[in-house]
Amino acid sequence: MEFVTGPADGDRVSVVIPTFNEADAIGDVIRELPGLHVAEIIVADGGSTDGTQDIARAAGAIVLDAGRGYGRACRAGAMAARGPAIVFLDGDGADRGDLLTRVAGPVLAGTHDFVLASRTRGQRDPGAMRWHQVLAGRAAGLGIGALYGVRYSDMCAYRAIRRDALLALDMREMTYGWNIEMQMKAARAGLRILEVPVPYRCRAGGTSKVAGSLRGTLRAGGKIVSTFVRVAVQVRG
Repeated sequence: MEFVTGPADGDRVSVVIPTFNEADAIGDVIRELPGLHVAEIIVADGGSTDGTQDIARAAGAIVLDAGRGYGRACRAGAMAARGPAIVFLDGDGADRGDLLTRVAGPVLAGTHDFVLASRTRGQRDPGAMRWHQVLAGRAAGLGIGALYGVRYSDMCAYRAIRRDALLALDMREMTYGWNIEMQMKAARAGLRILEVPVPYRCRAGGTSKVAGSLRGTLRAGGKIVSTFVRVAVQVRG
């Protein structure tokens, strides 16, 4: 069944999915999202060459040519979104799109401004996360807790945030540091933050651009660390 976009009213969210060569999974990712709560699905693509864009369009998504860079794709999708709340999730099939209301519900209800899915607190399929991913999330949580008093357990891509709150954060990171920048700036801004345990699957196909190779892990790790330092030394706004 193809997804059909609806009006971006107060009870429905805009979903942003950054992609790069996710043809094996993107169709199922889009179809798994509950149409009742989703106004639009925006696939912000970084130049896929495997047909990801065509598959996403066929499944009913809006497709943007966002350019390379994880953060750049997320930002392009957010700027195009019309809904009062934005949900971000990956296009590899690991995030449980059918549980969107668990993540987006508190934002739509007005009780929280920013909700982060926690893979480390939820049930994970064997092999879904590498040990260094778990360690990185906990280390980031300790650092952010020391700076701003908000303790996260993960840097999961699956998250929901009020659109106006996101725009006020003045996101600048165009790389894999996007997620930690959002978490740090949300904590610094005093947003109402909630972390919810969510089950996590192994990716449906393809190779992870971060955890799939030593080079990818080191590159992403370097961007995360440099982003942490950059945001940490900024004066509170």
